[in-house]
Amino acid sequence: MLTKREVKVSPTGGDLEGANKPEVWLRGPINNMPTLLQPVAHALLQAREEINELMQDFPEALLWEKPFSLASPGFHLQHLSGVLDRLFTYARGESLHQQQLEYLSLEGKPGEKIIRVTTLVEAFNRQVDKALLQLTKTDASILTMARGVGRTNLPSTVMGLYVHAAEHTMRHVGQLLVTVKVLKN
Repeated sequence: MLTKREVKVSPTGGDLEGANKPEVWLRGPINNMPTLLQPVAHALLQAREEINELMQDFPEALLWEKPFSLASPGFHLQHLSGVLDRLFTYARGESLHQQQLEYLSLEGKPGEKIIRVTTLVEAFNRQVDKALLQLTKTDASILTMARGVGRTNLPSTVMGLYVHAAEHTMRHVGQLLVTVKVLKN
C-alpha cells in the first residue's frame, strides 16, 4: 500500500532527498492533495525539479537567444509562470486582472532592465507553490464545474484547466530543455 508523503523542498524548489530518485509520480501520493489532483501536482513538481536542474549555472548571456528561431529560454520561463497563474485564475472562476494581462503582453521580451535566470526560476517555483496550495484546497465536487477561458469564455471545467496547466507546463519544459541543450552546445 502506498503511503502519502509531505512535499519537502529546498529553497531552490528541488526535493531535499538528493539525485537518482524516481520521477515524482513514482514517489507516492502527496499529503493533503485530493486524489484526483495527484497527477496534476506530480507533473508540476516534476517540472519544477527539471527546470531547477536544467537552469542551474545557465549563462545569463544566452537567456534571450533564439536558436533556429525557437523561443528563447527567457520566454519559456516567463510563460511557464504566467500560464500557471492564468489557468489557475480561470479554475477559480475569476477573470484575469490588468496585471496578468500586462505580464502576458511582456512574455518573451527581455525589456529594458536585466532579468536574471535565477529570478525567472524563482518566480516559477513560487507559482508552482501557489498552484499546489490551490490544488490542496480544491474540493473534488467542483472539478466538473464549468469555467470560461479567455475573453470569449471558451468552455472548460475546473479539472480541464488543471489538467491543461499540467500538460502545457510539461510541454514547455520539454521545449526549454531542447533550447537550452542547443544553446549550451
